[in-house]
Amino acid sequence: MYFENPGKENTEKTVELAIKCAKEKGIKHIVVASNEGNTARLLKDCSMEVVVVTHAFGHKEPGMQEMKEEVMKELEGYGFKIYSGTHVLSGAERGISKKFGGVSPVEIIAQSLRMLGQGVKVGVEISTMALDAGLIPYGEDIITIGGWKNGADTALIVRPAYANAIFDTKIKEIICKPH
Repeated sequence: MYFENPGKENTEKTVELAIKCAKEKGIKHIVVASNEGNTARLLKDCSMEVVVVTHAFGHKEPGMQEMKEEVMKELEGYGFKIYSGTHVLSGAERGISKKFGGVSPVEIIAQSLRMLGQGVKVGVEISTMALDAGLIPYGEDIITIGGWKNGADTALIVRPAYANAIFDTKIKEIICKPH
């Protein structure tokens, strides 16, 4: 499905399509990008293993996590796993680029994925982060849900690879995304 415009107005439909696809294809794991918990909450009754990937600590403000502690506890109460860590497609390389100028190879990967949409880049990134953290199984297809700013507008079926083998990642299917 293609949405006319990107943005949070597509969140409920994106989550609905992701859950439907996962059930039809027997996929047991969903990895979702969520910083305030709103998108993740929509998965509370999906009967699948859910990993919520937030921005890294200090993303907006040094020493701070965007997702409030009470929201993390709520999501963990649904059985969700929460991951907050360095973004695999930026991280230290973005710091080097900011300090010295230029662009890094990892940032080129991220920008190339954005040619398909911000949510595609996010989906690859969060699946790799969850796999690197041991929160999803290696060698299995998973569903990712991501987007731009608040909400979600992209869902993918991905067979993620570890960051040290990022080019082995396979985007198997685009369930939905903006035009």
